[in-house]
Amino acid sequence: MQKRISKLPFKDTPEQSAELQKVLEGFKGTDDKVLTALQKAQEIYGYLPMEVQHRVARALNVPLEEVYSVSTFYSMFALEPKGKYHISVCLGTACYVKGSQQVLDRFVEKLGIDPENATPDGKFSLTATRCIGACGLAPVLTVNDDVYGRLVPDDVDKILAKYE
Repeated sequence: MQKRISKLPFKDTPEQSAELQKVLEGFKGTDDKVLTALQKAQEIYGYLPMEVQHRVARALNVPLEEVYSVSTFYSMFALEPKGKYHISVCLGTACYVKGSQQVLDRFVEKLGIDPENATPDGKFSLTATRCIGACGLAPVLTVNDDVYGRLVPDDVDKILAKYE
């Protein structure tokens, strides 16, 4: 699944900006700094908007292309903000053969967003993931730390209603 640059406006606070600046100053003159700097930046912001990638590139004196390449290569990085309620639908083999794609499709339909995106109000975000590690409950999904298993597409409305 290809990552894309967020269409939602970037919101920065003075505290986040100062924290990122402090983190980036600690990387000057070090090797293998881009990956670790991006991990720290994502801890601060929750994702890696292009504005943050630009700051990382400038502070570390590396091309923006290198920063973007690292941020899009590793699945741990998100270019989109996560919603208050982050829904991860497992598409691993056990879940997929038991119908998780249909569950994911229902979330796409109900939320009006594709995987790896957030609703415009920031309430929900959706991810298609490979394995949650609960194959005995297939198909399975998580909403933040809550786990739901043995799902069918009709369960989607009840799950969303819990977080409304």
